[in-house]
Amino acid sequence: MNSTVAILGGGNLGQAIASGLLSENFKPSDIVITRHKTHLLQAYKDQGVRISSDNIDAVKSAKIIIIAVKPYRISEVLQEISSQLTSDRLLISVVSDFSIAQIKKELEFEPTVFRAMPNTASSVNESMTCIASSNATDDETAKVISIFNALGETIVISEQLMDAATVLGACGIAYVLRFIRGMIQGGIEIGFDAQTATKIATQTVKGASELLLQQGNHPEAEIDKVTTPKGCTIAGLNEMEHQGFSSALIKGIKTSYDNISD
Repeated sequence: MNSTVAILGGGNLGQAIASGLLSENFKPSDIVITRHKTHLLQAYKDQGVRISSDNIDAVKSAKIIIIAVKPYRISEVLQEISSQLTSDRLLISVVSDFSIAQIKKELEFEPTVFRAMPNTASSVNESMTCIASSNATDDETAKVISIFNALGETIVISEQLMDAATVLGACGIAYVLRFIRGMIQGGIEIGFDAQTATKIATQTVKGASELLLQQGNHPEAEIDKVTTPKGCTIAGLNEMEHQGFSSALIKGIKTSYDNISD
């Protein structure tokens, strides 16, 4: 892509997006990242990415602007860059719980605005990104999809579902990692060292995901393949359910959603 991409906010998510773009052969010179503490972005500077603490300067040459700041800073940043935005720019916010309508209220001019919710797996090109817009053309949507496809998979959803997408796709990374941690701890308890337990658990989770992604089966269909009568798998699953495994996960997702929607 020839257009410069400005990532305003070089925190964990901003860096994950930049790493994903770089790994998909985006030219380092076509990416600029801003952060107050620019020394924390030295690794990107070493790769040829332009680093700046000046948001206004960063967006001057950018056709695509990705806002990746903390939620409490988004109004300030939007007001700061508002005078630089024109109709040929695409503005993409990856800030949770800040609507397109709220974004437009902060701007002097109304560019095409997208909300996107990737996750930190962007840095290894395995993000699940949901995007939404209220006024984008098909060509503009295709351009944004192409950007986030460089980071993994992308789907278009209604903006009304963006909070839900944040919980299931972005917070969901933490839920899955906590599950993996539990598997590792269980593996250690039954005899494996931590390194071996980690390798087995992580590859098993990856394999389970690929079964669903490639074959399109319902999870229960795959579970049925490994649950034999009176076997150890069904015994373990039943004990987990007795302890509230699925219920706890569902309640956790709902609690996160209620928190972000408040």
